[in-house]
Amino acid sequence: MFPASPPVVFDYGAWIARYPEFSGVSSDLAQAYFAEAGLYCANSITNPAFSLGILPTLLNMLTAHIAWLNAPRDANGNPASTGTPAAPTVGRISSATEGSVTVQIDNQYEPGTPQWFQQTRYGAAYWAATASFRTARYVANPTVVGAPVYPYAPRRGW
Repeated sequence: MFPASPPVVFDYGAWIARYPEFSGVSSDLAQAYFAEAGLYCANSITNPAFSLGILPTLLNMLTAHIAWLNAPRDANGNPASTGTPAAPTVGRISSATEGSVTVQIDNQYEPGTPQWFQQTRYGAAYWAATASFRTARYVANPTVVGAPVYPYAPRRGW
């Protein structure tokens, strides 16, 4: 039996309307980024964001984040389907020198961590929008008040 199709289908037109800076990225490449976004945010009806109606927005934010990190750049530095590969350096610039150009990057985090999302404005927006989903809510088992009712007297000396 095949799994059910994901509830949110990628809409390239709507994604470009919201994020026009990615208009140079082909629909096929954007679709691949959308599929990758599903690794970080479940494209499923069991995702609480689905029942709230915000799952498409969250997945589009993540698609933009992944596209910004990975898409090649055109001559103007904008994301595109072809061009100069995306910068291989990922992380926070911890030190920079101008003479003879020296840059040190601090990257001690894994994908899916808060710092990974903070690399782009799209990831930062996603992280902020999903804050309520990362908060656990403790629900205690109900407390039974009163003596238990036994249909018979308990035996002694088993």
